[in-house]
Amino acid sequence: MITVDEIMTTDVQTLTTGDSLAAAARLMSERGFRHIPILDDSQALIGLVSQSDVLAASASNLSSEPAARGPGEIRIGEIMTRDLATVDERANLRQAALHLQRNKFGCLPVVQNGKLRGIVTDSDFVAVAINLLEQIELQDIDEA
Repeated sequence: MITVDEIMTTDVQTLTTGDSLAAAARLMSERGFRHIPILDDSQALIGLVSQSDVLAASASNLSSEPAARGPGEIRIGEIMTRDLATVDERANLRQAALHLQRNKFGCLPVVQNGKLRGIVTDSDFVAVAINLLEQIELQDIDEA
């Protein structure tokens, strides 16, 4: 059985609820991320901010009204998703992929005992699929 820990990213950049929308946008832009886990003071996973969350919050605050707040004034805690689906690092990779697909999630944080261990994204599964297709193509060439 192939498990989530075999493909998950473990070098995960995180933010806190007090960080700004601007900080999330900058991190996503600089590192090419589409998802940022949000941790509390005890390093427990409490939320997730996606690229679409950042774009939606940025667009909703593009206003000429004096009350509009800039990206530096909006806190991550205001826009993050709190009700998260997570996965254990020992979970079956196929089942995790099916869960992503059925629920149209872009990622699953990998958590053990409430602590973030990594993240697995739809891009990780595409990479696995590409690798498998390449192996099948090589096998077909060898058999020809």
